[in-house]
Amino acid sequence: MSHARLDQLSDGIFAIVMTVLVFQIELPAIWGPIDNAGLWQEISKLLPVFLSYVLSFALLFTYWRAHHFFISVYAKNIDSMLININALFFMLISLIPFSASILGQFSQNELSIVIFGIHIILVGLCLYWMRRYVIYSGHIENPEISQHEIRGSTVRTLVPVFFALIAISLSFISIKLSLALFTLAVIFNLSSYSTK
Repeated sequence: MSHARLDQLSDGIFAIVMTVLVFQIELPAIWGPIDNAGLWQEISKLLPVFLSYVLSFALLFTYWRAHHFFISVYAKNIDSMLININALFFMLISLIPFSASILGQFSQNELSIVIFGIHIILVGLCLYWMRRYVIYSGHIENPEISQHEIRGSTVRTLVPVFFALIAISLSFISIKLSLALFTLAVIFNLSSYSTK
């Protein structure tokens, strides 16, 4: 398989999953006339679902960017093992609308934090496995990569995993703090600081 085909598959999966995320935001069912205050009250009930959408979309963007970097920049060739790791990664990515929907609809339940957190951990560990395989496998050719760059890449890949672990533990104390940790992990990976 060529880089182009794997990139096209990756772009297609991410595009579909990022689009499917928005379908969890459903307009409220309103029967009959409603005034502005009533409409605003109904729309405000969607805030947890909307915030879950924003968080999940941003996470998907960081995963897409990291995947593109590891496959298109680091890996100069592709073998069957790397394709299999990608298949697992894409399967986990495709499930994000499910865990995001649970988080959005049941944002006051600890279990929704646990499910979303475990999902982030699995995706992050799969991405880390892919990265290690690309860098250290004898079957994959890659450019000269400095230790500084490898450390930075490791931190960017594993920050969401560690934050998710902490968020799961904290969910039984404060759900808001857990959600803040998920958000901080995304903000860190989107910031220019994370690449230094």
